Amino acid sequence: MLITPRLLIAQNTATEASSLEELYRQLHAHPELSFHETETAARLAREWREAGFEVTEQVGGNGVVAVLKNGKGPTLLIRTDMDALPVEEATGLPYASEVTTQDDAGQEVHVMHACGHDLHMTVAVGTARALSSQRNQWKGTLVMIGQPAEERSGGANAMLDDGLFTRFPQPDYALALHASPTLEAGKVGYVSGYALANVDMVDITVHGRGGHGAYPHTTLDPVVLSARLILDLQTIVSREISPLEPAVLTVGSIHGGTKGNVIPNEVRMELTLRSYSDEVRNQLIEKIKRTCHGVALSAGVPDSLLPEIQIRNESTPSVYNDPALTEQLQKVFVKTLGSDRVEQVPPVMAGEDFARYGRQDPKIPIMLFWLGTVSPEKLAAAQQGTLPLPSLHSAQFAPHYPPAIRTGVQAMTQAALALFNGKKK
Repeated sequence: MLITPRLLIAQNTATEASSLEELYRQLHAHPELSFHETETAARLAREWREAGFEVTEQVGGNGVVAVLKNGKGPTLLIRTDMDALPVEEATGLPYASEVTTQDDAGQEVHVMHACGHDLHMTVAVGTARALSSQRNQWKGTLVMIGQPAEERSGGANAMLDDGLFTRFPQPDYALALHASPTLEAGKVGYVSGYALANVDMVDITVHGRGGHGAYPHTTLDPVVLSARLILDLQTIVSREISPLEPAVLTVGSIHGGTKGNVIPNEVRMELTLRSYSDEVRNQLIEKIKRTCHGVALSAGVPDSLLPEIQIRNESTPSVYNDPALTEQLQKVFVKTLGSDRVEQVPPVMAGEDFARYGRQDPKIPIMLFWLGTVSPEKLAAAQQGTLPLPSLHSAQFAPHYPPAIRTGVQAMTQAALALFNGKKK
C-alpha cells in the first residue's frame, strides 16, 4: 500500500490521540487570564521542545516562539492563543475548571477556557509533532507561536513589538484556527476576505452642571443629555453608513448619579464598535465625535464641558483572509477531509488580533479557519429547536473535543504541507 503524507498524518494523529486528549483536559482544567499565562506558556514550550523545536520563551511577556528549520523553502507561521476568560464554568464536566484568581483590578474571579484556546493549543502541539516527525515530506521553516492575551487584544502587538518578525524568521504565510460553537465537530469552515471584524471600545464622559432635582432649570443635566445622545448615536449606522457596509454601534454601559433627587455632574458611557473596512471604522469614530459635540452644544453646554471621547488601546483590526490563500487551502481541506466536512461560513462581528500578523510591512497572506466543536446529537437538537447551543464565552461552552482535535491537526498539517511544497522561495 502506498503511504501518502495524508495517510501518514492520519495514522500519526490516531497514535497521538490519547496524549493530545489528555493535554486538552489538562489545559482546560488549568486556565490562566490574559497576560498571566505563565504555566500555560511553560507547558507549551515544553511540548514544542520535545517535538524538536528551538524554543524561546517570554517573547512579548508570556509569548512562546518555536522554530523548526528544515532546509531551504518557505517560512510558515502557525499561531495559537493561550489565555482564558474570567468566567465561572458551568459545564459539569469531570475536567471542568475550578480555578479562581485575582484579576488586574484585584477582584477575585473564576477562570475558564470558554473560547476554545485550550483546543487551539492542543491542535498546535499535534501539528508540531506531525510536521516534526515527517520532515522528509517538506522543506522550509516552521514557526509555531503561543500568543498571550488574545482576549485583551494586546498579545499580538506585544509579540510583534518584542521582535517577532525581526528576531525570528519572517514568515511568508501565517495560519490560525478558531473553535466554532455552531459547526459540527469533524468539520472545518472557511471565509474568503473579511472573516472577523474591527473592534473598538469607546468611552464617553458626558459633562454637565449638577444640582437639585427640584431645580433642573439651574443645571445642565448630563443624564438627559446622555439619553438624547444614545438615541442620536443609533442613527449613525442606520442613516450615515451605507446599508451595504456592515457596522455595529452598541452602548453597553451607562453610569451616572447617586440619588434620584440629585442631578450629577457627569455620566459615563461605554460603547463597542464593529466594522470590517478601515474606512467604515474611521467614519464611525468621526461621526461619534461630531454627534457628541453637536448634541452638547445644542443643549447649551459650553466648550469647556463638551463630552470627552476616548478610544481605548484594546482595539482589534479586522481579519482579512487572503482570497488566493483561502482558495488554495479550501481545496486542501476538501482533499484531506472530504467535501462534506468543509463548509463555507459567513463572516462574524467578533474580533481576533491574529489580524495584526497580516498588517506588518511587508504584508503577508494570512488565513484563519473555523474548527467545528459541536457533537452531532447536540447539533441535531439545536436544529430541531430543543437545545440552544452555548456561544463562545459562555459558561456552558464544552467542545466535543476528540473529533475536533483530530480534524484540526489533520487540516492544519495538510495546509502546512501544501504551503511548504508549493512555490519555493
